Amino acid sequence: MRIGELARRTGVSERSLRYYEKQGLLAAERTAGGHREFPEACVDRVIRIQELFAAGLCSAKIAQLLPCMREYGGSATATAALAEDLAVERKRIDAMIGDLLRSREVLDEVIAEARTDGERGTV
Repeated sequence: MRIGELARRTGVSERSLRYYEKQGLLAAERTAGGHREFPEACVDRVIRIQELFAAGLCSAKIAQLLPCMREYGGSATATAALAEDLAVERKRIDAMIGDLLRSREVLDEVIAEARTDGERGTV
């Protein structure tokens, strides 16, 4: 598929897809006319890349991680250093989850209070 279709199917801009390719996160074949052609499997790969970016990983770390993932034909084995880096990232994500859960609890309390006050007619 061409880059426009991949962008449409993943919701990722063409500019971002070119960046992914430049960073070694995504590979495309070139047609005789110089157009990028991406295989079907790139749809899932782009979605995974987006998830990893959303989790706070940088492109360099993602580039190290993807070759180790079986779902992408991973033939590389994660090194001890990569595993340690990823363990640090996991701890960071766990802390973010804790912060989000606390924020949700505060919001739930405010919502419950507002609904109770609204039923009583006070603001």
